[in-house]
Amino acid sequence: QVQLVESGGGLVQAGGSLRLSCAASGRTFSTYVMGWFRQAPGKGREFVSAIGRNGFITYSGDSVKGRFTISRDDAKNTVYLEMKSLKPEDTAVYYCAAAWAPDTMLAFRGEGEYDYWGQGTQVTVSS
Repeated sequence: QVQLVESGGGLVQAGGSLRLSCAASGRTFSTYVMGWFRQAPGKGREFVSAIGRNGFITYSGDSVKGRFTISRDDAKNTVYLEMKSLKPEDTAVYYCAAAWAPDTMLAFRGEGEYDYWGQGTQVTVSS
């Protein structure tokens, strides 16, 4: 069982930056692919970014490429999402997710691949 707790959300002006964190419980964090998803009001959940074990593999959604960076610190059981050049359309609840992976060369874009989810943190970007 893995428990995930997101933090770092808030209100920011367009063009600004935020750093989200997701702290995971358990001693096997390093064996999980970690992902970030977001859900805007009235819309479905959207893939944002994912990182494989050891950070060898990363994926990002087209809408955030070049602006958002995912990273992980296995010693701290934490995954981060560095968000820059934020736009009003980035406004959403951001969720952290975890999926066990058998090797380091995997990362997942589909929400159905993930077994554990956090409660989410609100990010609001004002224009």
